[in-house]
Amino acid sequence: MSTAGPAAKAHEWIAVLDFGSQYSQLIARRIRERRVYCELLPHTTTAEALRRRAPRGIVLSGGPASVTAAGAPDCDPAIFDLGLPVLGICYGMQLMGARLGGEVRAGLRREYGPATIEVCEAGLLFRTLPRQLAVWMSHGDQVETPPPGFRALARTETCPVAAMEDPARRLYGLQFHPEVAHTPRGAEILDRFVTDACGCAGDWKMSTFAEESIAAMRERLAGAHVLLGLSGGVDSSVVAALLHRAVGDRLHCVFVDNGLLRDREVEQVEDTFGRAFGIDLHVARAGPLFLERLRGVLDPERKRKIIGATFIEVFAEEARKLGDIRYLAQGTLYPDVIESISPGGGPSVTIKSHHNVGGLPPDLDFELVEPLRELFKDEVRRLGRELDLPDYIVDRQPFPGPGLAVRILGEVTAERVALLREADNRVQEEILKLPARRDIWQAFAVLLPVQSVGVMGDERTYENVVAVRAVQSLDGMTADWFRLPHETLDRIATRIINEVRGVNRVVYDISSKPPSTIEWE
Repeated sequence: MSTAGPAAKAHEWIAVLDFGSQYSQLIARRIRERRVYCELLPHTTTAEALRRRAPRGIVLSGGPASVTAAGAPDCDPAIFDLGLPVLGICYGMQLMGARLGGEVRAGLRREYGPATIEVCEAGLLFRTLPRQLAVWMSHGDQVETPPPGFRALARTETCPVAAMEDPARRLYGLQFHPEVAHTPRGAEILDRFVTDACGCAGDWKMSTFAEESIAAMRERLAGAHVLLGLSGGVDSSVVAALLHRAVGDRLHCVFVDNGLLRDREVEQVEDTFGRAFGIDLHVARAGPLFLERLRGVLDPERKRKIIGATFIEVFAEEARKLGDIRYLAQGTLYPDVIESISPGGGPSVTIKSHHNVGGLPPDLDFELVEPLRELFKDEVRRLGRELDLPDYIVDRQPFPGPGLAVRILGEVTAERVALLREADNRVQEEILKLPARRDIWQAFAVLLPVQSVGVMGDERTYENVVAVRAVQSLDGMTADWFRLPHETLDRIATRIINEVRGVNRVVYDISSKPPSTIEWE
């Protein structure tokens, strides 16, 4: 059983039914930016289930299927009779059009990428916006004829109904994606739906979330002891702060040193949580065991599984020493949930395994406490500030659970870990000098499984290649490569080559997510 965060559903909220779009989580993210709680639900969620939970509005996401195909994802048609505002986006608009009596067919030409729509009628969604808008399209099918009661609001050269509305029933459709950055005025369009159509006041605040989360955990965990796997990162640190306020000295933290951490990471965790915060902290030093089990392993997913299984083994051993504890806390975030399983009931796919404490032995039968499960990463940082955590924790860059192992392409050895750790130190030191360092989501070094010819002094070398990666992002679900100043790149490359023995070439990664992931493995 999992204990998530506070019952946000008691506040105004909007439901997003997920039909498998790669942008579904961005819809939720953009609505939350309006300070309105938003949750992704399976597209199979019934109208009755929604009625009981009383959202202010419903969004039907995009998706990769065609509404005209057999077995295409559908929704409960009674959703349109709830009397709630409904916004269909891309596939969601086509589904709305098809189910309510309109005509949907394949367009003469597919639209993928940037497009310009001409607004014919402002309606509710385009009020105060110009007559021509740059948008992001991603569709093959389109609504040719709106359903009875609807009117077309916008069009493109090839799409006669790029937006539509039925104001009497408060039903709206957009063929393009307002949630992506490539639709520059998309936030304003979503704001019209959230504020004007749904009547949301925007009262969802981190201070309220913190108070309700602490109160909910205090009630649920009354008198019980809680175990937390602490990594020292933002997520587990915020969980520790929340739980410490809720249960005090009944919180017990276990930190597993897997030998794959950044420089001085163990010492920093001990100083911050054990000494400064006074939390009961247990450190398991298991680096040699992890490295032994990774010997000769090249496949990235196998690396993750080995590290995950070994982590569970070490963690379980430490947990047994603490006696009978009923609850296990985790720093699971909303993107972890979205990427690891499909909230939409199956249309989307697993991208990679996430490193949470799952699969523990039967004798450690915990009930899960996941107070951050409803939050995106930047929301967790705001929560950390509400809890008075210091900036050096709140602003810390995300670090993968498997550590440096997924930044070492190829075999993981003690020597290669030490080399990468030294190279990464130089990256971090130079990034800290940048005035815009807080605009960087992650910056790190990657050790590649190739060697290249070089000349150092008068001698030929054949040594390792290091890639540098820096990205900007809001929540890690999408990311763009960061335009580091050439002077910074120059200093990073020069320092790594001159100061890290065994490296003679440095390259810079300029790919974005998607199609790439942030980590290389």
